[in-house]
Amino acid sequence: MMGPRQVAQGALFYEFSIEDHVPSDHLLRAMDRFVDLGDMSRHLAPFYSLTGRPSVDPELMIRMLIVGYAFGIRSERRLCEEVHLNLAYRWFCRLDLSDPVPDHSTFSKNRHGRFRDSDLFRHLFESVVARCISEGLVGGETFASDASLIRADANKQYAAAKADWDPGLIDAQAAPRAVREYLDVLDDAAFGAASEVEPKFTSFADPASQWTGARKGPAFFAYSDNYLIDTDHGVILDVEATRSIRTAEVGATRTMIARTRDRFGLSPERLAADTAYGSGDMLGWLVGEGIEPHIPVIDKSERRDGTFSNAEFHYDPERDEYTCLGGKALKKYWRQMKTPRDGVSKDGFRRYYARQADCAACALKERCCPGQPRRKIARHVHEVARDIARRIVTTDAYADASRRRKKVEMLFAHLKRILRLDRLRLRGPNGAKDEFLLAATAQNLRKLAKLIPAAPAPA
Repeated sequence: MMGPRQVAQGALFYEFSIEDHVPSDHLLRAMDRFVDLGDMSRHLAPFYSLTGRPSVDPELMIRMLIVGYAFGIRSERRLCEEVHLNLAYRWFCRLDLSDPVPDHSTFSKNRHGRFRDSDLFRHLFESVVARCISEGLVGGETFASDASLIRADANKQYAAAKADWDPGLIDAQAAPRAVREYLDVLDDAAFGAASEVEPKFTSFADPASQWTGARKGPAFFAYSDNYLIDTDHGVILDVEATRSIRTAEVGATRTMIARTRDRFGLSPERLAADTAYGSGDMLGWLVGEGIEPHIPVIDKSERRDGTFSNAEFHYDPERDEYTCLGGKALKKYWRQMKTPRDGVSKDGFRRYYARQADCAACALKERCCPGQPRRKIARHVHEVARDIARRIVTTDAYADASRRRKKVEMLFAHLKRILRLDRLRLRGPNGAKDEFLLAATAQNLRKLAKLIPAAPAPA
């Protein structure tokens, strides 16, 4: 028998609790255990006026942003709609059924104002990292670093070629916010000063973004999202936004390691990274900091034509010269200099030369330098650190660190596929930084929710 048709009837009284309608195994319940925003109000207090109409509770906006980035809700307009309709979201944001949801414009006003002035998102991210440390999810022995390209909110149709772009002609007073931020970071190592090479194209909408073809497909404007993680459980220890340039990404790793040491007192025993981080300067910095570089060395000295490699020449550090297999010396200078020189070129190498007469009379010339009148060897100023890295590559510890390093790549895959952060919504260096920090915060909260079980309910 067909049942009676359901007819909506208004009731005089309702007894309804959101608490009863949020499943006990919901992700937000698990995340809520690790969201402590009591300090946020104190952190923001100096940036609010003591008079005037009360503003929207900043804790409410922060909780809504956490929901948005944890569940891949990329639009703040849609986020407001989802929080309005979804009971679990309302519960997490501490909203009752009758409580209004803030307008989406409130987020923009606060983001470009007091949130940015107070560096709120950095403060929020570091508070979650501190919670991960206190819960025992950070070993502090092995770190890994990597960068991933995130598309900027820009396109080639609204861009200038290299020959047509001149920052000196920009009127900062009349320029949009993203352009003003670009002018502010021209001397920043992570952006304008990262490389002397000018980009092929510069976006009018977001000039700090980098035109790149690194994915071997159609080029696009992008920022680099740099992660420093602890490899025990894949906790993100620090985040840095840079242009998509190798030198900027390598420099970001130094910045993140130093900042993690200053903020949390953590200094790793070893760092795992791919070949892009294997420059002599980076390896020298790591060794100087007491960190083992589990990184392949960028080395162009290996020869593939069967001739003698640089490793077959003996270096004497006291005399600062090489000796070849024929017993002849290779020196930086064969004549006495009036003014002593260190012989270091712009690329950080010292070059050692044999005598042309020695090479011409040598029986091993065809196996040493058949196409050149004399043999030369380039030695980096941080060659000792490069040798240390070469030795580490042959160990079992390196193989283990390489396996652990894949966790950072998994985090980037999760970032793009689950959290849907494959393209930025905000423009400018500050916009990229805000989005990267919020996404990393959401990832760490999801990690805490997954790895730390909830206490059993009282009987």
